[in-house]
Amino acid sequence: MELRPWEARDAEVVRHWHRPGHAWHRLNGPYFDAPTNASADEVADRIRDRVAAGQTDGGKRFVPVAEVGGERRVLGTVNRYALDSTGWTAVGVVLWDERHWGRGLGTEALGLWVELLFESEPALHRLDLRTWSGNVGMMRVAERLGFTLEARFREAREVEGVRYDGLGYGILRSEWSARQ
Repeated sequence: MELRPWEARDAEVVRHWHRPGHAWHRLNGPYFDAPTNASADEVADRIRDRVAAGQTDGGKRFVPVAEVGGERRVLGTVNRYALDSTGWTAVGVVLWDERHWGRGLGTEALGLWVELLFESEPALHRLDLRTWSGNVGMMRVAERLGFTLEARFREAREVEGVRYDGLGYGILRSEWSARQ
């Protein structure tokens, strides 16, 4: 597996997977606005336009690419986002196609991403990962990579009328280095 920045050809793959009805939408922040065809077009067009303009998204988002069924495929995305203005950073991973779930690909992709971030940003002291208790796969990814469950926000997320806990995991640079 490798991680790479967005390329223009990724826009149509993104458009497809961001259309409504895919399984990953039920797990990746289902408490936010549901995807629409229009929002899928906006995401894909934004990627295409940024790539055409030579913008790299500031290193906030890469795509994991792997050999699947004899061909190289974009599997989803790894990302980072600021939790505040001090450089406190959270990371995440999404694998779009449920046929790739449960095979360790999400763990591998996020592990490569965490390694890249710690390696390329010496001032980065810790990384967080935020999820919810209904996303068992993401909880397992965090634990496999050595993230520690540091926060549980009880019944903070409502999905289809059921309340779930919001979860906050963290890993320090020293902990990551000790695992390698």
